[in-house]
Amino acid sequence: MSAVPVFEGNERDAGVVEEICGYLTQQPPRSYFLFAGAGSGKTRTLVEVLRRLTGVTEHEKGAVLASRLRMHGRSIRVVTYTKNAVAVINGRLGVNDLVQVSTIHSFCWELIGGFDDDIREALVAVKRTQLAEMVAKAERKKNGVSDTDRRNFAEVEEEIQGYVAATTFKYHPDKSTQGPGAIQHQHVLDATAWLLHNRPTLRTILRDRHPVVLIDESQDTMKSVLDALMAVAKPEASGLTLGLLGDHRQRIYHDGHEDLPSLVPSDWATPELRMNHRSQARIVTLINTIWASQLEGRTQPATGVEQHARTEKTGGVVRVFVGATSKSKEDKALGERWCSAQMNALTGAEAWTSDAYQLLALEHKLVAVRGSFPQVFEAMLLIDKNAAAPSGSGENTGPASVRFLLNELAELQDCFSDDGSFDEFAVTEVLRRHDRLAVLPADATARAARIDELMTAIAEFGARCSDPSSTVAQVIAPVLAARMFEPDSRLQDAFDDESAPPAPPGKGEEETKQARMRRGWCALFAAPWVELRKYRRYLAGNSVLATHQVVKGSEFEHVMVVMDDEEAGGFLISYDKLLGGKDLSSTDKSNKELGKETTIDRTLRLLYVTCSRARESLALVLWSADPAAALGRIKASGWFTGDEICSVP
Repeated sequence: MSAVPVFEGNERDAGVVEEICGYLTQQPPRSYFLFAGAGSGKTRTLVEVLRRLTGVTEHEKGAVLASRLRMHGRSIRVVTYTKNAVAVINGRLGVNDLVQVSTIHSFCWELIGGFDDDIREALVAVKRTQLAEMVAKAERKKNGVSDTDRRNFAEVEEEIQGYVAATTFKYHPDKSTQGPGAIQHQHVLDATAWLLHNRPTLRTILRDRHPVVLIDESQDTMKSVLDALMAVAKPEASGLTLGLLGDHRQRIYHDGHEDLPSLVPSDWATPELRMNHRSQARIVTLINTIWASQLEGRTQPATGVEQHARTEKTGGVVRVFVGATSKSKEDKALGERWCSAQMNALTGAEAWTSDAYQLLALEHKLVAVRGSFPQVFEAMLLIDKNAAAPSGSGENTGPASVRFLLNELAELQDCFSDDGSFDEFAVTEVLRRHDRLAVLPADATARAARIDELMTAIAEFGARCSDPSSTVAQVIAPVLAARMFEPDSRLQDAFDDESAPPAPPGKGEEETKQARMRRGWCALFAAPWVELRKYRRYLAGNSVLATHQVVKGSEFEHVMVVMDDEEAGGFLISYDKLLGGKDLSSTDKSNKELGKETTIDRTLRLLYVTCSRARESLALVLWSADPAAALGRIKASGWFTGDEICSVP
């Protein structure tokens, strides 16, 4: 028997591609979990495996598999987390009729789309289970079931009846669908998981279409879907082979399993990528140290492969800055500017003084404050908290009911100069693109009158856009009055409603969905119009600001991580607890005793993700409730050398 080659240095992962090809071409094929850390070349490895298995790159066993797939009209399915990742893999792989790459939502819809009776049964069953859990939880409360609880129960029951009444179900992976039978991303995932567990025919369809399914970012893939696929893949010769790719240290969404490696069956293979090709050695050392730390309040195991930097990447600059969270928003912004100047002096990189570095913040709320669009963002949260912010999955379209503001009016505003003048040809093109010219009157006189009405409204819109004091309501009023576009009926109804906004709920009080949304609409209409453009840029990913969650998978030359629990306003993450400025809460201690996930666990993973985005230099800025205590704990942690720890003046 020939010895297995041992690779060292930059080539230490060189054997992984062939190792995975061996698992997928042996008889029977073997499922596997590939541990692939930050910057490890996971996509390159995946593409190289696919090339060998489909005959693009010469490979004896791969050619046999490719022939078998082609003979039976089957293909390998690759499921990724974002549409951008789909494009990257397809771009590197090229045209390949034996591989289909898609997001998890597209994959699931292709499996269940058209099976309307089954979808209906699945959605009703899922909602019935959800309703039963809501009722049980409400009944356990000290004061029993409240009127708000009953209203929430009624809303779920109304959803159930909507599913029962729907004859067909509509869904589009790339845009929101409306009307009877329209379902969204979560519904598709819920229905697919239920049907894979309860419909043998669907399991057969999956095996026949895609005998090999490779799932990227598996640590963040919805638990129920992943569990269903793993169940279909049992036993080894079931006809479905799974390949899971991921890094449990980078799990940032609650949908995924808390400790996926512990759930991988013992008969699965577990190949590893140990290199970090992205970052300089100092940054790689830091993320290894962070993950290995045995912190008070930590329950997640410190399992995972220690990474190695490339041999030529021997440098890297890291600094941690600590200041007082009691400072004003303006003083914190000045403090962060001071930190970037220090990084410029240390690295010589002009990016640190020209805003070319990437600033990462803990929560979308903090980004909104730093980015000067807090009123618009708070309003969007009230209207639809699930769609108000960009997400790591790439679904960054904003609440469906406000798309008129984010799409049509954004395009129209781009036709205007700062002085309020506009390009008539460009305006006409916007109207044509949204089918507004097709509905002009046929009669010449009426047509001319309608065009005059539209041009007057357009000029008024431009004048109000150029006035920095204009509110959203003031800008959109002439557009709505002239019926220039067709906004969502919810926006139109809210604009026409002249009632005052309800008072915010008091401490401990519950708020109905209708009251919350009415507050949101009123807040949006009263918000400055200039904030809406900044919000659009952030939503589209065109801002220098981003949240920790959204940049998963991205990388940047220079990164500043702003850690400010107070301004973030969340309670699930706390950098001040992690880094020593605050003590653990009684809930944290209780969760640790019970072995549940704690604030420390969640925050540690986010810190790992953010630090591992940087290629050359990294600045961590902590705004702490107790800077002296935080500095002491940071020095004692051993994560940083003495000269890497600084106070913000």
